[in-house]
Amino acid sequence: MAAKPSLQAADDFLSFVNASPTPFHAVKSAKERLEKAGFTQIKERDPWSSTLQPGGKYFLTRNGSTIVAFALGKKWKAGNPIGMIGAHTDSPCLRIKPHSKRQSDGFLQVGVETYGGGLWHTWFDRDLSVAGRVGVKTKDALVKYLLVKVERPILRIPTLAIHLERQENFQFNKETQLFPIAGLAAAELNRQGKTEDTKEEEKKEEAFEPLATPLQRHHAYLVEIIAEHAGVDPSDVVDFELVLYDTQKSVIGGLNNELIFSPRLDNLMMSYCSIEGLVKSLSSPSALDEDSTIRLIALFDHEEIGSQTAQGADSNLLPAVIRRLSVLPASESNSDKSYDKVDAETATAYEQTLSTSFLISADMAHSVHPNYPGKYESQHRPEMNKGTVIKVNANARYATNSPGIVLLQEAARRAKKASSSLSSVKEGVPLQMFVVRNDSSCGSTIGPMLSAAMGARTLDLGNPQLSMHSIRETGGAHDVEHAVNLFESFFEHFEELEKKIVVD
Repeated sequence: MAAKPSLQAADDFLSFVNASPTPFHAVKSAKERLEKAGFTQIKERDPWSSTLQPGGKYFLTRNGSTIVAFALGKKWKAGNPIGMIGAHTDSPCLRIKPHSKRQSDGFLQVGVETYGGGLWHTWFDRDLSVAGRVGVKTKDALVKYLLVKVERPILRIPTLAIHLERQENFQFNKETQLFPIAGLAAAELNRQGKTEDTKEEEKKEEAFEPLATPLQRHHAYLVEIIAEHAGVDPSDVVDFELVLYDTQKSVIGGLNNELIFSPRLDNLMMSYCSIEGLVKSLSSPSALDEDSTIRLIALFDHEEIGSQTAQGADSNLLPAVIRRLSVLPASESNSDKSYDKVDAETATAYEQTLSTSFLISADMAHSVHPNYPGKYESQHRPEMNKGTVIKVNANARYATNSPGIVLLQEAARRAKKASSSLSSVKEGVPLQMFVVRNDSSCGSTIGPMLSAAMGARTLDLGNPQLSMHSIRETGGAHDVEHAVNLFESFFEHFEELEKKIVVD
């Protein structure tokens, strides 16, 4: 009997995605994995001159929802190449409005705002809860932010019974018919020991507040639950950024455990694979001894809404980090002042680094859908568990070009074979290609914007999945390990391969 494919990587990914219902939690999960692998946190606001050392491993965050991690080769010199993988931490979701308190026909409801291009009909009749970050008052700071994740389902968006409106195509108004119910008004009054006659309390004279307090803008019990999970008093809650998430856990599925049923595959799967690929490439104590490059991953927030924010891929974050890294002196230099001095050798280091660097834009791809085969170009029909998908578009919705394909193909050829591989290949990991039909629209990624901003060579790829932007998506269980091994190989062999891709 043939050995069963390993699901170790898929199981580990489930732990990551289940712990990460928001970008804030995804960054927290990433930090924990990086710290376990020996990475040290640094701050953008601090000087890096006396901190960064050859052979060192570091990470930084912005807004708590974007994270950049990198490892410095011991043979690094100013102007050398950087091998990069970029992904994103956000997914389409429903976000609680700043003033969310609603009540209608005896129901307590919560006002929500749509974030990104979600398949919103999939959010109906799901067991929902809330997660995000909460700002609280402390003795030492005006506000301190704490992460919360309420595990129990407290919200639900009910569909209208078919008997009351027989819609062949389910349609609804996102502003008036997408309000979750949180409970019954009578039950809340009973919890508070009140009745309909006593629910209106006398207004007490309180200190002036420029804005209504959270207890005034949201249902009191919602604020109390959030405060309980943050470990503070409800009156100490200053503000919060909370989104709704499905409490059903991510699982391995399929007759032969070959599938993953999960929320947020787009794009936490590629975020996870980026982290693990970087960490695995550094598992040997001597991994950086002869390396003259920097290995870097960047997981951005706000890709789903265009990336034009301070923590998005269209911000100054990655160029700023690369600019600071590009002028780091060679290991022979022990002078901290060399970081602060721009001389003839380092004046063009940033431009040199960008011209020799390479970025993999890692965002999930479309698997062929068995019920809609006509939606796919006949020769480009990616299948699950057949490898990561290179995404190509003639109109530059993806940044892939031929030199990038050659480089990635060689990295895949040299990769360690995934123990879960379903192919007969003795070594390496498989790749696939995707091109959208000429009569179909095409999505985009952070690849084109970063490629244009930095001039670095870029390739777009992702693991294949179904139901992209649904509250519940489907992916291949074995593609997790395929991508991790591909990214590990990219980092290990980038220094050698970069020099062999000659164009200009």
